[in-house]
Amino acid sequence: MIQDDEPLFDGIFLGGFECSYHRLEDGRRLDMLASTRHDELASEDYARLRSMGMTACRDGVSWVRVERSACEYDFSSVSRMLRAANEQRVQVIWDLLHFGWPDSVDVFSTSFPGRFARYARAFARWYANETDQTPLITPINEMSFLAWAGGDVRCMNPFEAARGVELKAQLVRGTIEAIDEIRSVLPHARFVQPEPIINIIPAAEHPKTWRRVESDNLLQYQAWDMLTGRVWPSLGGHPRYLDIIGVNFYPDNQFMLDGTTIRRGDERYKPLSKMLLEVHARHGRPMFISETGSECEARAPWIEYVSDQCVEALRGGCPLHGITLYPIVNHPGWVDDRHCLNGLWDYANERGEREAYQPLADEIVRQTPRLTAARAEMLERRRGLSGAL
Repeated sequence: MIQDDEPLFDGIFLGGFECSYHRLEDGRRLDMLASTRHDELASEDYARLRSMGMTACRDGVSWVRVERSACEYDFSSVSRMLRAANEQRVQVIWDLLHFGWPDSVDVFSTSFPGRFARYARAFARWYANETDQTPLITPINEMSFLAWAGGDVRCMNPFEAARGVELKAQLVRGTIEAIDEIRSVLPHARFVQPEPIINIIPAAEHPKTWRRVESDNLLQYQAWDMLTGRVWPSLGGHPRYLDIIGVNFYPDNQFMLDGTTIRRGDERYKPLSKMLLEVHARHGRPMFISETGSECEARAPWIEYVSDQCVEALRGGCPLHGITLYPIVNHPGWVDDRHCLNGLWDYANERGEREAYQPLADEIVRQTPRLTAARAEMLERRRGLSGAL
């Protein structure tokens, strides 16, 4: 079991920059780093994080930009971001695949895991030449969600149906091979595996669906279980491939089989603290909230709720190290380009300035001391337990 008796991040809140780069059903390719101007304004954006006491963030490497020709890599698009992070003293968790891959890649091909691993090794070699900072890397973001959305229900690239388990196995195998390649270059690299945590509610009037609900709820753990070899050991899983767990949680993560969302205030709504403790009980890894947030006027109340629940989980022994506001800057909607008001900062003006959403900023300031104290108490208890063994 991996033990972390020191905080993974200096600050308790992290920022998350939307970095999706996948193709939509109409053939358009997203480039969220460009559409939010974060690739251009990385230094200013990281400085904004520091101004709010945020010392770490999630950010993305675009595989599409990096590998424009097969097995030829150009990390110049990432160099400015890495330099900016170092200058602003911001610790970055680098996503290597955040819902997008080059057009020449067939994610279902037997060659996919090796192709992805070669890209990951190229990143590791580039990183080792650029900085001596210990890297934090997310090989593939939300494997379970991507497998469901792209492999089962056709709402995301690669727009397939009834191939979700096949796609998840491919993504897990790619992750395993990528971790091996990165560790061969950067032995001390740390790895984050973000997955959504969900709660599907059974319908009292439909008892024949209850076992289906139980099964679907357990599927939220499947990618983590595959990585550790708990299930599908033929993929090559082992406990060494599950390092840091990221949990992604939004207001619509609790629902019924028919898609009806269960909202806070409903007696069937499961407290986030309980969900976090269930993940910890199953996997026993250091954790953090790798994505959370809401839209418009709900932003500040949502972070208040999440913070309250994280304090409860910390007091219950959950090794929770931080909360990532995702996204940290507003962005255009994936499909309709609508102005999504879900970040702390808005679109940049012509001078590169971003207006802050003050109620959310105030809530972050209010919650930071109590979350930091609760984390410190949790870590102190874990140090005591380690010393007693």
